[in-house]
Amino acid sequence: MAPTGRPSALADHAFSPHDAVLRAAARRLGRRRFLTVTAAAAALAFSTNHPARGAVAAPERAARISKDPFTLGVASGDPLPDSVLLWTRLAPEPFLEDGGMGTERVTVEWEVALDEYFAGVLFRGTADAHAEYNHSVHVDVKGLTPGTVYYYRFRAGAWLSPAGRTRTAPAAGSATSSLKLAALACQAYMDGYYTVLRHVAQDDVDVVFHLGDYLYEYAVNSEGGERRYTDVTLPDVFNRETMTLADYRLRYSLYKSDEDLRAAHAAHPFVVAWDDHETENNYAGSIPENDIPPSEFLLRRAAAYRAYWENQPLRAAQLPQGPDARLYRRLHWGTLAQFDILDTRQYRSDQAYDDRPHAPGAESDDPARTITGAEQEQWLLDGWKGSTALWNVMPQQVCFSQRKFDVTADAALSMDAWDGYRASRDRVVAGAKAAGVDNWLILTGDVHVGYALDVKEDFDDPASATVGTEVTCTSVASGRDGVDKPANWDLYMQANPHMKFYNGKRGYVRAELGRQATHLDFRTVSVISTPGAAVTTAASFVTEAGAPGLKPA
Repeated sequence: MAPTGRPSALADHAFSPHDAVLRAAARRLGRRRFLTVTAAAAALAFSTNHPARGAVAAPERAARISKDPFTLGVASGDPLPDSVLLWTRLAPEPFLEDGGMGTERVTVEWEVALDEYFAGVLFRGTADAHAEYNHSVHVDVKGLTPGTVYYYRFRAGAWLSPAGRTRTAPAAGSATSSLKLAALACQAYMDGYYTVLRHVAQDDVDVVFHLGDYLYEYAVNSEGGERRYTDVTLPDVFNRETMTLADYRLRYSLYKSDEDLRAAHAAHPFVVAWDDHETENNYAGSIPENDIPPSEFLLRRAAAYRAYWENQPLRAAQLPQGPDARLYRRLHWGTLAQFDILDTRQYRSDQAYDDRPHAPGAESDDPARTITGAEQEQWLLDGWKGSTALWNVMPQQVCFSQRKFDVTADAALSMDAWDGYRASRDRVVAGAKAAGVDNWLILTGDVHVGYALDVKEDFDDPASATVGTEVTCTSVASGRDGVDKPANWDLYMQANPHMKFYNGKRGYVRAELGRQATHLDFRTVSVISTPGAAVTTAASFVTEAGAPGLKPA
């Protein structure tokens, strides 16, 4: 079976609407200034949406790789009934800019089997690992059987990758009875160990949804921050904020050097979406957090988006065009679930009130403001109108439900979450009602705590109808060890009567969707400052089909 996903095909996109801006910025910035933003050559390559000319002409390496090139593991993603995307990246020296691979093109073999020993290989093929794509490999394997577990691996020269385990979605229209998923987010490497991901790897789930902040742009010191390494000294290249394409690529190498992250990817297919830290904290569309021209920030965004695609199990449709990428997309699990994966970062209006906590006002409630952009919002609403699924699941990044920070009438809200874009939220709630979405489940990351929330028709009226359920999945590492009961627990629970649970430990959400109900477990660990903590269930809830709202399980 011939693979898809060669760089020459992947680059065949329309031009980015930001191309002219990028070219102008590239001409304006001097060489010294460019080195603090991104590489000039990379910026120009982004603005033309094609790999450098050498991508096709580069000589193929004769597979003489002297060290294991699979140091960053393997991954799979976005399962369809007949297809799964397989990923790896060649990096025998992962902490070097080129991964130790130089500039040559390398042919990589891949295999897919029904058994972990590969006694009977069903599919095999080759794919090219190009230097222009950091020697990443994306293989869209087609012709698979729906609802089936598969094993896969790669070979480069004499080196064989670890085996990964993945699965396809059930056949379209099939009356699937159950689906088990894990939802997780926010894995600041410097805040602690990835113990949570080891437990995710060992959990019996069908698919993992990563809801953003896979990477953080902040510096990581030689001790690995709160990991406090004594047997490893990290290179100085990590002890600075990511700005250039090389910076972002190297930071993915650092994160994927963690064995627990690699284990989670190898165990389950992932569905990934970014939030802000994969690029820069709290950016909004083309508007950066800091006071620099948007044209310069777009160069940084182009680098961040390019590195994200290179390091995730994403299809060609998600390949960035300059600083733009179509990350929102839709997946199905038979007639049991439709997943509308949102991007609440790339298209949003700038945060109101300088992104400070603020009571609702004319600025934040301007109907023209959007957190999704008009096109994505319409795509979401149209998708609900056409949905035949029992559960409509909306994996996304920031708190959808209202979250007051005080009990006063003019309590402040987060301007970075949907509370800062209330007109957007109102349109989405109205669209869900108009489409007859009875079983709406929202999966959320970002906040580094676990919440269980009833989604209300009117959050200021506790007696109003409950129209859906939202769970925030806390964080893998961000926020360090955390506590079960944060200092503001009483205040938040009183100020937000639709909030049914609040926990500040690290962990993930495990959800089992069924025909009668969805069961939700908040899984947490006691510490991440040292590795190896056990996982426990902090709380469990049920939301019944046809009866929105959370009940203790």
